[in-house]
Amino acid sequence: MIFQFACAQQKVVTSKNEITTTYLDSIKVKLNKKWPKNQFVNLVFHGHSVPSGYTTKGVVDRLQAYPFRTLKKVNDYYPYSVVNTITTSIGGEQSEQGAKRFKDEVLNYKPDVLFIDYALNDRGIGLERAKIAWEKMIVEALEYGTKVILLTPTPDLREDITSEETKLAKHSAQIRALAKKYKVGLIDSYYLFRELAKTQPLVGYMSQNNHINQKGHQFVADAIFEYFKSSIK
Repeated sequence: MIFQFACAQQKVVTSKNEITTTYLDSIKVKLNKKWPKNQFVNLVFHGHSVPSGYTTKGVVDRLQAYPFRTLKKVNDYYPYSVVNTITTSIGGEQSEQGAKRFKDEVLNYKPDVLFIDYALNDRGIGLERAKIAWEKMIVEALEYGTKVILLTPTPDLREDITSEETKLAKHSAQIRALAKKYKVGLIDSYYLFRELAKTQPLVGYMSQNNHINQKGHQFVADAIFEYFKSSIK
């Protein structure tokens, strides 16, 4: 699995960054504890229809979406852990709307790790407004003491994923820059799917133009799980 951490100019590092290995070390300690010393760990996924599990024609497949596939992988890897996946995502929502309800409807779940995935819908509000909303959520989460992992968008087949000039490419660059600025985690889904597109058609990972299918969700969950692998296990 290749991860990308980049500055605003999209200078690509095509090897696993140290943050991937170490960022969740404090969470891994909790995950390794056995009863009666173990503690629950809350993974909160905030965003739009993709983490919510929307497929096509309004059908929602919650348990096959990447938040719950991540739960399965983490629970299997840490068999003594008590892990909760909580989704605060809403189909059709963009980051400004998500930021407005952030304190009352996200931080109230006491997230140990927070994942933010809004870029597909943020095309409608533009880069500047999206940046303000993302920064608001990042700062509030960090002040609360939560580990934050940002996600670049999954594909939209109506955009050319090989181009750097599309809206999704520009939002991806902005999210990478935010991850670097705040020294938080990054799942660069857009880059990973772009690399995948070099060898196979992305249509096989999509349930409709802008929603990934079960195969696509597993692809994202596998990328997320890299953060949970432990060298101290």
